Formats: sequence, structure tokens, C-alpha cells
Amino acid sequence: MSSSAANAPASTPSVHNFINGSYVAGVRTFDKVSPVDGSLVSQVQEAGRETVDEAVKAARRALDGGWGRMSVADRARLLRRVADRIEERFDDFVAAEVADTGKPEAMARALDVARAHANFRSFADTISATGLDSFLTETADGGRALNYAVRGPLGVVAVIVPWNLPLLLLTWKVAPALACGNAVVVKPSEETPATATLLGEVMAEAGVPDGVYNVVHGFGPDSAGECLTTHPGIDGVTFTGESKTGSAIMRAVAPLVRPVSFELGGKNAAVVFSDADLERTVDGLARSVFTNTGQVCLCTERVYIQREVFDDVAAGLTERAEALRLGRPEDPATTTGPLISQAHREKVLSYAALARQEGATELTGGGIPAMGGDLDGGAWMQPTLWTGLDNSARTLREEVFGPVAALVPFDTEEEAVALANDTDYGLASCVWTSNLERGHRVAQRMRVGMSWVNTWYLRDLRSPFGGSGLSGIGREGGAHSLHFYTQPTNVCVQL
Repeated sequence: MSSSAANAPASTPSVHNFINGSYVAGVRTFDKVSPVDGSLVSQVQEAGRETVDEAVKAARRALDGGWGRMSVADRARLLRRVADRIEERFDDFVAAEVADTGKPEAMARALDVARAHANFRSFADTISATGLDSFLTETADGGRALNYAVRGPLGVVAVIVPWNLPLLLLTWKVAPALACGNAVVVKPSEETPATATLLGEVMAEAGVPDGVYNVVHGFGPDSAGECLTTHPGIDGVTFTGESKTGSAIMRAVAPLVRPVSFELGGKNAAVVFSDADLERTVDGLARSVFTNTGQVCLCTERVYIQREVFDDVAAGLTERAEALRLGRPEDPATTTGPLISQAHREKVLSYAALARQEGATELTGGGIPAMGGDLDGGAWMQPTLWTGLDNSARTLREEVFGPVAALVPFDTEEEAVALANDTDYGLASCVWTSNLERGHRVAQRMRVGMSWVNTWYLRDLRSPFGGSGLSGIGREGGAHSLHFYTQPTNVCVQL
């Protein structure tokens, strides 16, 4: 078992790689700055090719050393122990997540860290309860054979996670991977390195064997990401992030024909019918557009509103946007944090400029707020709503990933379905109506992986999660995650 606590870096701010139960330096360092005020949060050790190779080899040793053959019951017990330890160190994880992302502390507590320990418990339950097929086969000569399947781990899995919900999405992948007996090498975003590293310490404290969980830090091309995805010792890659990065990873793993599981970008639509409960609908839309400053792959960026209620919904949503409170994450009154970085803010602002060029009218926002003091050094942006655009506009076709949405009127149900489905993405949608029959009907016609009716972001962790088109490949959640992280072997016995 690991002695990582003794090997942890003595001084801060410094974030190291975590390999084979110990914290390890990289080939160079890079700065992680706060999106709140631009101050230095930490210096991060960037992994080079040799460091990545060391991590992959440590994972292989752990796998071959018996981790992959450990009983399901024993692995489930370890996952529950990890969950317990996350709860015991809840405040440490909140502090690390908030420092990296700048999101309100209340959100980190209620969503990010709460879901982290829930993910480990959920997949401990799933692996303990999920069986495989068995068949009693009658042969042509009158005999019988027993066919049954057993589940083995995929192997060494590269886990690449984004910066928007770093701990939540990390544990959403690591928990099922470990439940199935895999060893992992994690590459967190360079913007959010802290919680993946802290989880290594927790893994060791919970008794997870050395080498089962490894973390390498760095960037994509010509850095840790490329070194990891092109490494011949990797047996599969799971990734959440933008679509073009997913395409690059597919090209990287293609020569070795490695399986991939991708949850990628979205250009998600909400459809509001005139019979919807407008107060409830506007509240739900505000959540789906502005949660985490719009930096959630499931956020709504296209809102189609039946013409009879268009003005009412537009006015209500504008009011909700202008009531949001931007501020320091530790302030209980803060509802909305900054964007993740100055570079990402420039991208989002470029779409605000593009929307104006394409003829949009701004109902609210579109610029940089005056925060005052050192907060002016952060990556802040006003919540933004547009009208006057249609589906031919680039603003309605390309993922922005910020606190923005375009509002578009429609007349008929058929038109609404066609508009919502007119996209290269296929991740999520929302339907708002008081007619339950219509809600079922329209939700089932959405070409997406997740279709909500009169709600948003409400999930059962056992249900399938993922998208199609530019939004990804495969499904995660409950038993669906086990399909990617395991390799079934059929055993046939002549009776």
C-alpha cells in the first residue's frame, strides 16, 4: 500500500504528478492562475514523455500484480472506503476545486464534491449487483452446452477530464474504471490540476494499491495529453471535452485500434410551448443557461419559444439574468463565478461580437462587467441573451460554452422539433409544457442522448449518459459504464 502522505510536496503552492503512490516532479513547471482575480494559485509540474511512460508502466504492474483479479466484493469495499475518505476531507476538496475554477463555494459543495463521493458509492453498488448472460444451449445432436460470460478489465485506461466540473467528471470515470478492475492514468485539464492530485492522496489513505491510480499533468499536443494517448501501453481512452479534441484523440489511438468513450460538446436546445408554467419554465431556463457560468456541456444555448409567449419568456429570462450576483466564491450571496480563464473569455466574447455582426439584438449583457478592485483581473463576463438570430447563424450552430443563449420564436410543434434537431450535436434537450402527452412525444423525437421534460440536469446515476454526432461516442452511467471498462469472455462448456 502507498505511503504517499510521506512523499507529498512539503511546500505550496505546488502540484505534482502522482505515480505509483508517490508525488513526482515533472520536466518543467507552469503557472495556474485564479480566474477570480488573476493571482497565482499554484505551480504545476508538467509531465514529460518519460514521466507518462513511468505512470503507464506503474499502472500495468498494478494490473498484473493482482488488482485486476481482486474479487468484486473487495474492490467494492475499497470504493466505498474512498467515498468515505472524500467525505472526511470534504472541505479540502472544496477549497481545491474553488481555487482552480473560481466557481461559487456553495456550488462546489452541493454539486462537485457531493457527486464525487456519490459516484464511488454508486459504482460500488453497480458492480456488486450487475451480472452477465448465461445460456443453456441445446445442440443438434441432442446434447447440451452451458454458455456463460465473465467480465474482465479493459486494462490500463487513460482518463482525460475537462476543467468545468473537474472532480465530478473525474470520479464519474475513475469510479467505474476501478470497480471493473482497471488501472488508470489520469490527465486533468491544465486549468484544474488540484483535485485529481488530492484524490491520489485519498486513494492511498483508503488502501488502493500503488499504481492503480496515477495522475500526469500538462497540456495536449506535444505534452502529457499526446504522450498518453499515443502510448502503446494504453488499452483505451475515456475523454470528456470539446469535440475537436475528441477527434484528435481518435486519430491518435487509431493506429493501435484502441476503444474510446467520448462525451463531447453540445449546442443544446430548449423548447418552450405556450401552455408551459411560465414561472417554473423561466426559472428552469435560467438554471440551464447560466449554471457554472454556462460552462457545462449540458447547458442550453438555443431557446425556441412559441410565439404567443415569446415576449413574456424573454422578459422573464432577462430579469433572471440581470439578478445574478457575480462575486467572490466564498461570498454566500454569489450565484455566478468567472469563466475559467482570460483565453476562454476572449473566445466567448468573440461570439458576442459575431452575434452582433450577424444581426442579433442583445437583451442583456454581451460584455465585461466592472467588478472593482483586484476582481478586475479575473475572467468575468456578463450573462448574455440574444434575439434576432435564426439557425443559419454561426452563433446558433457553434458551441460557445459560456453564459449565453439565443432566443428564437416558433409557431408549431413540428417547426420546434425541426429547429431543435437542426444541429451537428446531439447531447441534451429540454421540453417545457403542461401537456404531458406532448412532453413525452416531443422529448422522444429529440435526437439527443438526454431529453428532459419540465426540468434540467436531473439524473439517476444508473441511467445512460452521453451523446451522438459531435457530442460523443458511447454511454456512461450504471451498467452502461461497465460495457466500456470491461471485456467479456464467453465460456462454453459441453455438458
